[in-house]
Amino acid sequence: MQLVRDVAVQDQDGLAVVVDVENFGRQCVTTIVALALLCIQVYSHSDDGRGQSVPVTSDKATFSNNVPMLLMPPSEGKAQGGDRKRTPWTPDAGSFGAHLGDRRSEIVAALAAAHGGDEKLLGVRRDHLARAQAANSSLIGADVLPAWQRYTGVVWDHLDPETLPAAARKQIVIVSGLLGLVRGDDPVPDYRLKMGANLRPLGKLSTWWRESVTSELARLARRRVVVDLLPQEHRAALALDGLDGIEGVSLTLVDPTGKPGGHFAKAAKGELARAILIGGLDVIDTWHHPQFDLLVAPLNVH
Repeated sequence: MQLVRDVAVQDQDGLAVVVDVENFGRQCVTTIVALALLCIQVYSHSDDGRGQSVPVTSDKATFSNNVPMLLMPPSEGKAQGGDRKRTPWTPDAGSFGAHLGDRRSEIVAALAAAHGGDEKLLGVRRDHLARAQAANSSLIGADVLPAWQRYTGVVWDHLDPETLPAAARKQIVIVSGLLGLVRGDDPVPDYRLKMGANLRPLGKLSTWWRESVTSELARLARRRVVVDLLPQEHRAALALDGLDGIEGVSLTLVDPTGKPGGHFAKAAKGELARAILIGGLDVIDTWHHPQFDLLVAPLNVH
């Protein structure tokens, strides 16, 4: 951790540690967590000459280093069908249904009015479009699978949730265009809806969901370390200034030139998520990939 010039921090008691955000690397993760556990306030300070600092950790941090919450994206493709022995889906289903059910109902109604969505909204054609329209038009009462089985694709294949302990799957929280937030073992119907979609009359879903998702995440994460593995499309559904006091880091995989890894980093992201769920936060300090570097930033400083 690199300390920069003296900075005046007003109305603060105790020790303030100033972090140069430009040089904040993965080696700082354990340090940030440890400082928060000691109730030491940590500030980020970019070297812009203005002497302004913003909190990174809370002065009332009470979380466990061994129980991270992983924020993950869903997959565009989904496993078909469902377990008919499970209760059919309703908007109030799952860990977040009590708080997000009304918002989910609005999306269900908007999709029904749009006959499940067109090619522009859903981003698929032909058979894929027909399947998506059918699923989106019959969400209420649909057969469900747990999220870890519903979501497929490169990230989830390399996460390999089937072989994770059940407790580890509960540490996954997915940010979803349809559901807002959904836990890794929550019931999920078949659907197709991107977080970046514009759905009439609601507008862009990342914006429409932002207040509710941020509030619910803040409520849930008070005693947890949040590890953000979201792409920008889904990260846009979070108001970072509304997560003040929540401890965590955002992780981004980049290529050797410093550009986000994008599609080609999806396999690595799944492997990284799995490693954290099995090995805890210390994995972030030592994780290595032959093609991608890991950038670490405080959760609410971007």
